Formats: sequence, C-alpha cells, structure tokens
Amino acid sequence: MRVHHLNCVSTCPLGGRLMDGRSPSVLQRGQLCCHCLLLETGAGLVLVDTGLGLRDVAQPRSRLSGFFLALLSPDFREEMTAVRQIERLGFHPGEVRHIVLTHLDFDHAGGLDDFPQAQVHLLQQERDHALMQKTWLDRQRFRPQQWSSRDRWRVYPLRHGERWFGFDCVRQLDGLPPEILLVPLLGHTHGHAGVAIQLAHTWLLQAGDAYFYYEEMDLDGPRCTPGLRFYQTLMEKDRRARLDNQERLRGLLRRRDASTVEVFCAHDPTEYERLSGRTLRMPAEEAVGPV
Repeated sequence: MRVHHLNCVSTCPLGGRLMDGRSPSVLQRGQLCCHCLLLETGAGLVLVDTGLGLRDVAQPRSRLSGFFLALLSPDFREEMTAVRQIERLGFHPGEVRHIVLTHLDFDHAGGLDDFPQAQVHLLQQERDHALMQKTWLDRQRFRPQQWSSRDRWRVYPLRHGERWFGFDCVRQLDGLPPEILLVPLLGHTHGHAGVAIQLAHTWLLQAGDAYFYYEEMDLDGPRCTPGLRFYQTLMEKDRRARLDNQERLRGLLRRRDASTVEVFCAHDPTEYERLSGRTLRMPAEEAVGPV
C-alpha cells in the first residue's frame, strides 16, 4: 500500500504562538494543518478525511459558520483541496472509491462533495449525533451543507468489533482491505474515531482530533499549548473519554517493543511536515514517494 500525506487547507487560528507553539508572536494568526491521507489500495484510492473542499473555498460563508471563519480563518487555496492534490498526483478524482472519516466536523468533511462516487465510512454514533444539531456549537461545527453524500454513508455501530492493541470495537470496513481499520476514539465528538493502516513493517494511526499538539504524546511529560488546550475543552463532547483515549494512545507508544506504530493527529504541523517532507503550504506533487 502506498500512502500520501496531504494538508487539505490550513487553518490560521487567533492566538498565534499560543495555539501552534511555533509562530513568532501571539498577535499574529497561527497555522495548523488538516492532515489527510490518500491510500493506493487494490480496492482503488481511499481517502482518510477530506479537509475543506472546493465549495468551501468558493463559497465559505454559505458553507461554514461565521464563528469558525472568524476564529480559524482558513487559508482558502483551491490547490490545497484534496481533489486538486489528487489530480496533481496523477489520479482522476473518480478513482477515489472510499472515504474514511474520523468525524464530521466541518474541517474534516468539507471535501465529501468533491467525490460523488465514493462510499463514505464512519461510526454510526457520529452520524446520529451530528444529524441531531442539538446545541448551538453543534450547528456551527456540523454543517449539513457539506453532506450531499449522505445516501452513500456506510455507518458502523460501536457495539461490534475486535480488540486492537488495547482498543475496543475496532472495525474492518466493508469493501476495503483488512489492513485499514476504524478505531473508536470517543471524546472530541460522540463518534470520533482514528484510522489505522497496516504497512509492511509498521502501523500508521491517524488519530484525528484525539489530540492536537505533538507534545501531548510525550511519554515523559505530556504538554499542550494553552490555546489548543482551551480549544480542545471547548470542542469536547466527553472529557473523561477524550483524556482516557489520549492516555491509551500514549500507552500504545510505550508498547513499541511489541509493534511499531506511528501515531499522528489531524492538525499538528510538526507531525505533518515530518511525515510528508513538505511545508504546510506546499501541495502534493506526482514525484512525492511512498511513506
């Protein structure tokens, strides 16, 4: 399996260094990525999360909430959308047969409309809670305007699945190779999940928004920037579950003598640049090799 790391439209939050830990000042906006994966498999191309899509770039005010547009000020560049980067890699968007979502937040599901032939895989609990639009914040983060793909959603209940390195209810996905697994990581949302991919000598675990800052996975003393700590608290649906899953992710890293696992989240620029070999502003190119 060949893996391409894509940054599908950066977000630029207020607070600068207080958010990303590396901007020169707290007075300028920071820079976070939206770390998606493109997998070349025998079942066709598989996209893990979509980032923001073409329609979000073209008409952000009709697709996204004013609250998050002001807070995060996405760097709307069409060439950074998943569909345009896939084209740059030499593929046709119709070759994307499956999309696996960590969750339905606007910055993870905005590109669903760009792949009208793809089946979308997610946890049933995520779909059900997103559709409820229960709170003001839910209506800002979950955007039905992005969901023309709903008749192609394949949802999976939490009560079924296997154990995977200490995680419960881990699912293989219909029509996809057994090397791709959906790993429940509840807390950020009610149906949040990670996506595990088995390669020849290692596992990749795209942990979505289970954490936001690379030092949260530090085994000697995890830490987070104050801005991202506040943001995670603002967005969490189940604090205990979120923190428990962060601890279980650190526990997974402690077990590296048993199995090699590369854990990374959706928004940390340091992790993204290390794994992709590119800066946040550079789209994928056909010459980029496999991980």
